[in-house]
Amino acid sequence: MKLKAANRIVIKCGSALLVDSLNGIVRTEWLASIAQDIANLRAQKKDILIVTSGAVALGRKALKLKAGKLKLEEKQAAAATGQARLMQAWQDALGQFDIVCAQSLLTAYDTERRRNWLNARATFESLFSFGAIPIVNENDTIATEEIRYGDNDRLAARVAQMIGADALVLLSDIDGLYDANPRENPNATHLPIVSQITEQIEAMAGGANSSAGVGTGGMRTKIDAAIIATSAGANVYIADGRAQNPIARILDGAKHTIFTAHTDPKAARISWLSHNLKPQGTYIIDAGAIKALEKGGSLLPVGVKAIDGSFERGDAIAIKSEDGQIIARGLSAYNSADAAMIIGKKSTEIEEILGYSGRPALVHRDDMVIN
Repeated sequence: MKLKAANRIVIKCGSALLVDSLNGIVRTEWLASIAQDIANLRAQKKDILIVTSGAVALGRKALKLKAGKLKLEEKQAAAATGQARLMQAWQDALGQFDIVCAQSLLTAYDTERRRNWLNARATFESLFSFGAIPIVNENDTIATEEIRYGDNDRLAARVAQMIGADALVLLSDIDGLYDANPRENPNATHLPIVSQITEQIEAMAGGANSSAGVGTGGMRTKIDAAIIATSAGANVYIADGRAQNPIARILDGAKHTIFTAHTDPKAARISWLSHNLKPQGTYIIDAGAIKALEKGGSLLPVGVKAIDGSFERGDAIAIKSEDGQIIARGLSAYNSADAAMIIGKKSTEIEEILGYSGRPALVHRDDMVIN
């Protein structure tokens, strides 16, 4: 699939693109140009999510921190200081095109724990429905070394997986993958298409942006990101983002590398739900609910007769008929205690029973696969 055919696109922008390494300020003209690219994509009814670096680099400048590697607490302080500046820069740029952006700070924990994953995905879906652009960054302010990605390439891939994106664009300071480091070997060969990430492909990664001066990524992290995203059904594009209008340049045929996915996001998600999750509990449903699921509906509380097991929101659930046949598998929108209080009830009664306005379905159709 070419980028112009994608319907939901994640664009990752690194620190080296957003922040001038010499003076530590935002490259406003470049940011305005990519905002124009994003506005053009939005005009084509595409959902866009931005994963951005730059908070630490901007905060370092504001706090007048010394050059060189920062201690963890210094990096967290820089991130806290720079994040506000980074979001203001994005809103100023996108606001010129009447686009609203929304900040979302994530850690590796949020993209790997199902409950957090569901919450984040629901937020992104809501933002898309309102026409807003989610702006995602790693939450360096609170993240410890143990729960950090340490680069936004892999974070971008996890977010692409989370929202079912069909394209992930990694803008860098290099125009794709080469069979050797082009900064060291002028005879290095550019690879425009990678159809399978083999050990040989992985061995080609290393030090591709070591001269950038800011940021923590490199070709190694981009290959890792491509492994994650292509397995989730997203094509991955690595392109040189330093010039203005970098997305338009890709669409116009500028040199880049594409890692092709061998499935689509929907099929990848069905496979994940079907084979990779061990059920923590069971919803036993009536005949009416079975018919609703077979027609493509979500599992509503009114159709559930009983619950088995103890589970948390986001845990995998088996959905069975009253005679014990597994009808479907999915992710529960409620923990077992709350679910037990609302089964057999109408969705309109949930708030009165639980004291909060929860999801109308116990298992949403998007979080379910029929056996």
